[in-house]
Amino acid sequence: MTEDDIRTQVAPHQHKLGGTIHALHQLMRVYGYIHPEHLPIVADVFNISVAEVRGIISFYEDFKTHPPAATTIRICQAEACQAVGSRELTKELETTYQTKLGRRGNDIELEAVYCLGLCATGPAVQVNDQLIAKASAEKLQVPG
Repeated sequence: MTEDDIRTQVAPHQHKLGGTIHALHQLMRVYGYIHPEHLPIVADVFNISVAEVRGIISFYEDFKTHPPAATTIRICQAEACQAVGSRELTKELETTYQTKLGRRGNDIELEAVYCLGLCATGPAVQVNDQLIAKASAEKLQVPG
């Protein structure tokens, strides 16, 4: 990943409304996360400070600043899913994968999310890109 590679990914978004966010999403698609070396380049392209770029990244949960785990399990913690067992499911998954919500275990990361759009069929879970309604530990198909 050279500076020119990063500029090539970022530059097409330079004159778009919300271009910085679009550029950061592009870096996430290409590299899987936003590396610290990306920040000054994004700042330069958009003529903003590195602190402003850092602020955008820290505000939006979807921006990652570390390489992703092989498997990311996002568990809905919103009220509708809590009412049908998401907190209990979270505890069960923490035990199963020997990690805690918001942390990375043996190449599995458990993340809280506050809506996956499956409120009527909770608890809702997302394993990498696959949405799972009425999720249970048994129902999850975790790669590996």
